[in-house]
Parts: sequence; structure tokens; C-alpha cells
Amino acid sequence: MTQQKNSTAGGVLGVATVATGLIAGTFYIFVLAVMPALARSDDRVFVQVMRDIDDVIQNPAFLLTFNGALLLTAITTWQSRGTPHLRWAAAAFVAYALGFLVTVAFNIPLNNDLHATGDPTALREAYEDPWVAWNAVRALLSTVALGCLARALMLHGGSQRGSDAGAGPDDLNTLPRNPLTGPDNPSPSGA
Repeated sequence: MTQQKNSTAGGVLGVATVATGLIAGTFYIFVLAVMPALARSDDRVFVQVMRDIDDVIQNPAFLLTFNGALLLTAITTWQSRGTPHLRWAAAAFVAYALGFLVTVAFNIPLNNDLHATGDPTALREAYEDPWVAWNAVRALLSTVALGCLARALMLHGGSQRGSDAGAGPDDLNTLPRNPLTGPDNPSPSGA
């Protein structure tokens, strides 16, 4: 792989990792704080707040990140063919794609149903438990995807250093010799 292609692949991998992390964090905060806080509210408040969140979250930044994480993870998996980090990129893609499907198949339809006219108690009963459970699933899947992408990024960086002659300070063979402690001049400590 040429240096430019490797650099581009590393950039895509890095952006995929950040986008996936943002989505994992979004789902995680709902597991950790938003839904437990809303569980304390009455039915009318619960339904109204979740409707408002559903309306507000459908914005260009979220949609670009949510869809972009899937696309970028697919691209990074393709670009990782023949590399040591392919399996990590592929595992990330599978995990994120499953979380994406959970969102499309379960969370979005539940959100749409919550916008129906009806008794807030009945709407909440049909919505809260399944939405919370499916959100936990997608939070877990996107977090697994993030971990896999982070591992792929580490392996990608390691292969970059190993493939470049004189890549950096981690390659001890390329460091300049210290003239004061070279073979002709032993170190003062006698080591």
C-alpha cells in the first residue's frame, strides 16, 4: 500500500472511530441518565419530552454522524483488506450495522408510535420498556464497534511505524548514537 493510500485509510479509520464514539456516547447517555430521569416523571411529561427529543434529534449533525459512522466503517473495512486490522474493522462494521438495524427496526417505529394521539399512560406503557431495552442493545453494539475500531486504529498505527524506514523514536535502530556512550566511550556508570 502506498504512503498516500495508507494515510487516507488511516484518516477514514480515525473519522469512523470518532463518529462511532459520538453515537455510542449518545445511546449510552440515554441508558445512564436520560431514561432513568424520565422514569421519575409522570406519563404526560414522559411522552412530551420523548416526543420533543425525537423531533430535536432529527437534525443534520446527528443524521450525518449516525449514517456517516456506518458508511465510514464500511469504507474502512474495505480499505483494510490484506492488513492485520481487517478483522477488527470487519467486527466493528458488523456490530455497528446490527445497532443501526436495531434503531431502524425497533427504536424508530416506537418513536413514531409515540407521536400518535392517545392517552399518555397507554402510550408510555407501549413505549418505555421496549424502547429502553432496544436502546441498551444498540448502545452495547455501538460501544463494541467503537472498541473494535480503536483496536484497528492501534494496529494501523503500529503497521505504519513498522513499514516506514526511520519512522520515529520508537524505532531504536534509527536513533542517532550518543558519541559519549558509544562502543569506544563506555557510559560513566560502567554499564
